[in-house]
Amino acid sequence: MERIPVLAGPTGSGKTLLALRLGEEMPVEVVSADATMVYRGLDVGTDKPSPEERRRVPHHLVDVLEPSEAMSVARWVAMAEAAIAEVLSRGRLPLVVGGTGYYIRALSEGLPGLPPPDPEVQAALWQELEAKGLEPLQAELARASLEDALRVGKNPRRLVRALEVLRRTGTPPARFPRRPPRFGYAKLVLWPERAWLFPKLEARARRQFAQGLVEEVRALLARYPGMPTALQAIGYKEVVGYLKGEYGLEEAILRDIRAVKAYAKRQYTWFRHEPGEVVYLPRGGEEAYRGFRDWLRLHFGL
Repeated sequence: MERIPVLAGPTGSGKTLLALRLGEEMPVEVVSADATMVYRGLDVGTDKPSPEERRRVPHHLVDVLEPSEAMSVARWVAMAEAAIAEVLSRGRLPLVVGGTGYYIRALSEGLPGLPPPDPEVQAALWQELEAKGLEPLQAELARASLEDALRVGKNPRRLVRALEVLRRTGTPPARFPRRPPRFGYAKLVLWPERAWLFPKLEARARRQFAQGLVEEVRALLARYPGMPTALQAIGYKEVVGYLKGEYGLEEAILRDIRAVKAYAKRQYTWFRHEPGEVVYLPRGGEEAYRGFRDWLRLHFGL
């Protein structure tokens, strides 16, 4: 089975920059494993590589959906496997890069064979969510499966689907048998100290606001007033609250910083238990690049 390298890790740990730099030295193409970069128009708040950077180093699964469209994990895996096969067919090496852990898990371990959705059960769950809020339903899922609770996070759509499966079958989604993956994978997870990462996350959030995040969200809301799932992403939903007049600009920035740090903590928890062939690289910056490059040369002969 063909083996594919994966570069994962918490948000802000430098995955995109490492991949861009590597792509200028080695014959690799990036297959993005980022649940937000798939959307067109979500650029500033995702730190998406620029069109010029993507011309230098080809990226797949970036800007493939409108914000009004839904991306399921099954759809993403199908697209990722097709992209990997296409890159391999041209004699180049696909490099899966991202921090969306449940995408990487499904790609490398196989998709769980879940039953089809039940609209009636889901409708009842949506009513319960509206009446009680997220926390009681999150707690119910966490009691049954911490893995599913981490995967779902605060995404209402994923929470409803996971609980629908759990209540109907008595089994959480993560425990369903998985179909075998199409390729094999070797994973390198960036694992910098939080004392190194968290100041960078705060600086990045403030930089994104300075670079036009509010204007980006305002334009997206004008096009998609129904607030699609894409606009529930970290940074975007905090700006939406500001634009609705619920709080001021500095409070929006602080909420963004708190949310992105909480997300990074969840990613540390998720990737700590990553199955398969995994190497953790406890460094950032230049040292991380050297470690990543040496790992690729050792395992993939680049």
